[in-house]
Amino acid sequence: MPTHHADTAVVGGGIVGLAHALAAARRGDRVVLFERNDYCVGASIRNFGLVWPIGQHLHVYERALRSRAIWLEVARRTGIWCQRGGSLLLARHNDEEAVLEEFLGLSPAAGEHGCRMIGAEETLRFSAAVRTDGLTSALWSPVELNVDPREAIPAIAAHLVEDYGVDIRFGTAVRSVSLPHLETTKGIWHADRVFVCSGTDFETLYPQTFASSPITRCKLQMMRTTAQPRGWELGAALCAGLSLLYYPAFRSCDSLHALRERMESAWPYQRDNGIHVLLSQTADGALSIGDSHHYADTHEPFARESVNAAVMEYLRTFAQAPHLDIAERWVGYTATLDEGRTELVTQPEPGVTVVSGLGGAGMTLSFGLAEEVVG
Repeated sequence: MPTHHADTAVVGGGIVGLAHALAAARRGDRVVLFERNDYCVGASIRNFGLVWPIGQHLHVYERALRSRAIWLEVARRTGIWCQRGGSLLLARHNDEEAVLEEFLGLSPAAGEHGCRMIGAEETLRFSAAVRTDGLTSALWSPVELNVDPREAIPAIAAHLVEDYGVDIRFGTAVRSVSLPHLETTKGIWHADRVFVCSGTDFETLYPQTFASSPITRCKLQMMRTTAQPRGWELGAALCAGLSLLYYPAFRSCDSLHALRERMESAWPYQRDNGIHVLLSQTADGALSIGDSHHYADTHEPFARESVNAAVMEYLRTFAQAPHLDIAERWVGYTATLDEGRTELVTQPEPGVTVVSGLGGAGMTLSFGLAEEVVG
C-alpha cells in the first residue's frame, strides 16, 4: 500500500480541526485533514452560529477577538453570511443589572471594545425582538458575529482546499498514530506532526489520555424555527438573566450570588436542567433557540420535550418574533471541562497534540487557539 506525505495531519473536520488546518496551511505546511464522516455532523453544525466574545473567560477575551478577525477574513473570502449584529444581555431585575455593571468594572477590555449599559428603549435600535415591558437595562456588546454553521463549516472546508491546497479526506477514519505514520481506513500517511481535534472521539486513539483528562460530555437540546416572514431580521443576538449564571465571564462578579439565589427559586426546573436561553438567526431567516446542559460520561439518547418547553417558557419572558413555529429539534454533544479551564491541549506522544474541551465556545475560540497551538 503506498504511503502519502504531509507536513501536518489534522484529525477531525469540525471547527477545531478546520481552524488548526488553516493555521498550519497559512504557515506554509502541506496539510491533510481526516474526517471519519462524509461531512461534518457534530457539534460544529449543531449550534447557534455565534462568535461570542462577551461570554468568555476574561483571560481569553483577546483570543476570541482574534478568532472574530479571522472569521471576518474567511467570510470575505468565501462569501458566507456573516452578520455583525452584536449582542444584548437583557436585565429585567435589579440583581441582573448589578451583575452586568460589575462585569463592566472587572473587564476594561470589553469596555474598550464598545460594551456599555443602555436603557430599555435604546435596545430597540439593535433588535426589534426585545420585550421592553419590565426591562430595566441591557449590556450592549458590538463585537459578536452571527454565522450560519450549516453553511459556514462546509464553506471553510472548501476554502481550505481551494485557497490553501489542504487535502481533506472525508469518510476516512484514523485507526492509529505512530509517527511518522498514520494508519487510516484508506491508506498509510506519513506526517511530521498531528493535531487530534475530534472532540471526545480522541478517546478512540488515546483511551488512557482520555481517561485521565478532565473532559466530560455535555448533552444539549436546541430548536430552530421556520424562516421569519417578510425578511424580518432579529438584529443583535439576545439572552437574559439565566445566561449570566452560565457564562464564565460573569463568575468573578460578587453580585452573582444574589442572582443565583433568586433564580434557584424563580426558575427551578430551568436551573436543574442547565438551561440558559439564547436567540440567534440563520442565513435563511430562521431563529435558533436553546439550550440545556446535562453533564455525564454517558447520556441517554432521548430528548425531553419538557426541557424544550422550559426553554421556550423562559425565552418568551424577554424576546418576541413574528412567529416561533418550530421546524427542527435536535440533541448535540460537546466536550467540556470544569469551570476554570477553557481548553485541553495535551501531547500523548511526541509530535501529537490533542486539542479538545472547548465546550460551547468552539465557534468563538477555535481560530485564535489554533494560531497559538500551531505556532
